Amino acid sequence: MPHVLVAGKLHPSGIDLLRGRPGITFDYVEEVSEASYAPLIARADGLVIRTQPLSAATVAKAGRLRIVSRHGVGYDSVDLAALNARGIALAVVGDVNSISVAEQAMTLMLVAAKRGFRADRAVRTGDWSWRDGLEPGELHGKRLLILGYGRAGRHLARMAGGFGMEIRAFDPFLARQGWPEGPVAPVADLTGGLAWADFVSVHAPKGDRPLIGAADLAAMKPSAILVNTARGGVVDEPALIAALAEGRLAGAGLDVFEDEPPAPGNPLLAMDKVILSPHVAGLTAECAERMAIGAVRNVLDFLEGRADPALIVNRDLSDA
Repeated sequence: MPHVLVAGKLHPSGIDLLRGRPGITFDYVEEVSEASYAPLIARADGLVIRTQPLSAATVAKAGRLRIVSRHGVGYDSVDLAALNARGIALAVVGDVNSISVAEQAMTLMLVAAKRGFRADRAVRTGDWSWRDGLEPGELHGKRLLILGYGRAGRHLARMAGGFGMEIRAFDPFLARQGWPEGPVAPVADLTGGLAWADFVSVHAPKGDRPLIGAADLAAMKPSAILVNTARGGVVDEPALIAALAEGRLAGAGLDVFEDEPPAPGNPLLAMDKVILSPHVAGLTAECAERMAIGAVRNVLDFLEGRADPALIVNRDLSDA
């Protein structure tokens, strides 16, 4: 009888899916840590995992494990090489959070442009005269550069189009594979695109080095606003802090950080032209339910021999 280990708290709909599947047993550990689930890994045929690490040491204990399903689309915390060495498949949930991420990016753009943090503080402290400084700006007529034109980027483009923004996107992969139809034009040169933009929203995966470093930030307008809902490290955080502190960038909206949570002394926490959120772009109630169902379904489908190859990261193992 196949046994599934769920590591980390899941929306009840995901657990109900397991409970309703005949011939499946499961363990459920709500704590999000590797130490909490590692003692149970030896009897698991399938693993549903949240954001906690899955190290090579834990994989080595998983004698029966055939499929790992991430509750999300990223897998930075999973030792993929260790899984590959053991012939264990890794699945992600696909397009369940792109709308949520795009909405969060749009929110951060709006709040940063309208100086939401300062406006809120002015009312709470009785500084009604703050309004006379005309700090808030508009999105209408402004230029938006989207870095990474996948599903979330395209949803954001449609939302921003409703605000009357002029939109371009930078995505070398899509430029090679074939640019999608629509009004958003591709940008071939990142530096030129950054210099053109009033707003930049990052939706690109994390690479070996930051996509946006000090030189890239220097190419942006001092009046520009940068939003990152992708991954910490895609933007060089120390370089961003310096650009903001020195007035070379007007503001930022950040949902992700190089260290999560940020250390108490992180200068971003003291900057009132920066809007921060705790890596929640894909964590709406609606999205949490979709992710839970998708993550559990990936395990069940794999164990039943009908996995969707498009959701398997190491695709040669999709029918292992």
